[in-house]
Amino acid sequence: MGKREVKMALHHAVFLDRDGVVNRALERDGRSEPPASLSEFKILPEVPEACHCLKQAGFLLVVATNQPDVGRGALKKEIVEMIHVEMCRLLPINRVEVCYHPGKGASNCDCRKPKPGMLLRAARELGIDLAHSWMVGDRWRDVDCGHAAGCRTIFIDRGYTEALRQKPHFPAGNLAEAADIILRESKNH
Repeated sequence: MGKREVKMALHHAVFLDRDGVVNRALERDGRSEPPASLSEFKILPEVPEACHCLKQAGFLLVVATNQPDVGRGALKKEIVEMIHVEMCRLLPINRVEVCYHPGKGASNCDCRKPKPGMLLRAARELGIDLAHSWMVGDRWRDVDCGHAAGCRTIFIDRGYTEALRQKPHFPAGNLAEAADIILRESKNH
């Protein structure tokens, strides 16, 4: 008897950056910073409905976030994990991928965005079809990560001074607009 190929249906996913997409990024000294405590973690107003709409449309929701302050010793890993527990309690998130490496030349990992390691790991473990998935972020690292993983990308422009390195597939003002784009474009594919 010959081998039968079993074709497994792959999931479509929306990968979300955390700070500035899911929750309010904090401004400190003119720079965007992550919340340093659970009390500073505030989900943006449009995010719950946008996540529920995407989930209802059949997308897996995966948060992919660089948290280099842990690797630099400026933030405790336990605080980040508490924030993620609360985020998953409030939103229909399937998985959270985190890179704790410090960056700034001190990391040679494959998971720190703009490298696609977090997306590739989630795709492998959850059966995600990256070509029919999306990366939504507010920094050039998110856009480049999505491109490197083979996803379509949406850039939420928060007016940061840093320039994009690659052009996103779509711009959006917030996650609600991004969700509308994803739902519209996914019907056309």
